Amino acid sequence: MQTVSIDIVSDVVCPWCYLGKARLDQAIANLPDVLVTVNWRPYQLNPDLPPEGIDHKRHLAEKLGGQAAVDRAHDTLRELGNADGIAFDFEAVKISPNTLDAHRLVRWAATNGEQAQSAVVGLLFKANFEEGRNVGDHAVLLDIAEQAGLDRPVVAALLGSDADKDAVKEEVGMAREMGVTGVPCFILEGQYAVMGAQSVDVLTNALREIAEMKASGKPN
Repeated sequence: MQTVSIDIVSDVVCPWCYLGKARLDQAIANLPDVLVTVNWRPYQLNPDLPPEGIDHKRHLAEKLGGQAAVDRAHDTLRELGNADGIAFDFEAVKISPNTLDAHRLVRWAATNGEQAQSAVVGLLFKANFEEGRNVGDHAVLLDIAEQAGLDRPVVAALLGSDADKDAVKEEVGMAREMGVTGVPCFILEGQYAVMGAQSVDVLTNALREIAEMKASGKPN
């Protein structure tokens, strides 16, 4: 069995990243003979937001150029989400959070293994986009950590400290230096970048081609 590694540069408040995760999960399921390892890397679309966040609807309207543009984007995303098993509820989202602490949680989850990290990422997306919960709120993050099997008191202590804040910011900076200006960005085998929430077929084919290349012994 060939192994293909993927680093996913993503932000938990990016709806296209949620779609990208759903589609990647389907692509991996399409390739039972390929072992795909996934590592989630941080990116912040809005790094300058205050820790308590800001009003989401006003922020999004200002960012996209008015409510009509927001409505069009949401209509498109709802349709795409329905096709990929995501029930976007944009009306429920009240706060645009600073995602630094959410990314710290994702980083800590990796110490419990790939499955724990993936679970945390999925729960963060679901909390924000389907349940309208504030993923910048420590209480929400602690509930998600516990649901994913992490030690709640340990995570609470970490969140109450400055642990890994600089490390997350450094990773985000490195992504920008690499030329990542939008997310999701899938980096396969540390070499090949696939930008955006590509279709299941595109992701499946990319994984298959790299697995076949590795199996043939061709250099990457």
